[in-house]
Order: sequence, then structure tokens, then C-alpha cells
Amino acid sequence: MIQLPSIDDHTALIVVDAQQGFDQVDWWGPRNNADCDQNITALVNEWHRLSRPVVFVQHNSSNPLSPLHPSNPGHALKSYLSGTPDLLVQKTVNSSFHGTPDLDSWLRENAISTIVICGITTNHCCETTARIGGNLGYTVYFAIDATHTFDRADLEGGMISAAELSRVTAINLHDEFATVVLSHELLNR
Repeated sequence: MIQLPSIDDHTALIVVDAQQGFDQVDWWGPRNNADCDQNITALVNEWHRLSRPVVFVQHNSSNPLSPLHPSNPGHALKSYLSGTPDLLVQKTVNSSFHGTPDLDSWLRENAISTIVICGITTNHCCETTARIGGNLGYTVYFAIDATHTFDRADLEGGMISAAELSRVTAINLHDEFATVVLSHELLNR
């Protein structure tokens, strides 16, 4: 088991873009990690149970056809996001640190220097949030099994599987921007 010495009651859980629109397979295509939603739920419930800070992030797509556009039902957060978050960040870009209200300011005002990231999608908004968080000096834990992504076309006309994209994200982040962990490592503390 990975030692997580800096996890305490001032560790914020940041749930990135867990929105209903990501369930639209016809828009996004095949995904990985069928257990993602269950793992996010377990983390959110544990953070609430321990009265630790919870941040929900919601993506506001500028594309009116996107399931994540504010005018579409898919913009809504997933129903398993229980309780009221300590902060709700609205964003239009990949990083949760570039939204409203300002996540970095809120974390610093609340003396939070350690964050746990989970949500959707692994290699876009979750990875970008982890990279920015690491660059801003936060201790970042990336709950890889509480994220998922979708198959993507590569630049030569082939496809890269969601599982491979997730694996590469973990490799890119670990020991550089974040410590990549599994949900049970966060829950069994």
C-alpha cells in the first residue's frame, strides 16, 4: 500500500465534471473503467462522512450540441454526487483551476495544500487539473480508478483505447505532477 502521509481533514476532494452528459455513448464512444462512478461515490461519501472539504466542478461547454452545454440536460451533475459541496466551480476550459469561483484562491483561503482528484475524463480535465495543481505547489493525489475516459482517434487514423489513454495519463502524472493512487488506498486510511 502506498503511504499517504499528507491525507488529513484539510485534504480536499475535487470531483471533476461528473456530469450526466458523459453517459451519452453515441456522443463520446466507448469508455473504460465501469467502476468509476462507484469509486467516485465512495470517495464523496467518505469525504462527507469525515467532514473533509469537497469541491464539485462542472464543465460548461460552449458548443450548443455538446451534452455538457448548459442548455442540455446532460450538463447536470450525476445524481450520485450526494450532499452539498463546499465549493462548486463552473468552468469552460480543461483545468478546474481556471473557473469561477477561483479554486486556487479558495484552497489557499481554507489552508488546503493537499488535493485528491477524481472525475471525468481521465486524460483531459482530470489530468489538466492535476498538472496545474502540481505546478501551483499542491500535494496532488490522482485516484485513477475514480476516473474514466473514452477511446480517441489518433493522428494516423487509428484508435487509441480508453484503457491505454488512462494508463498513459497515470504514467505522465505519477511522481511528476501527482501521486497516482487507487480509491481503496484513500478509503482504507
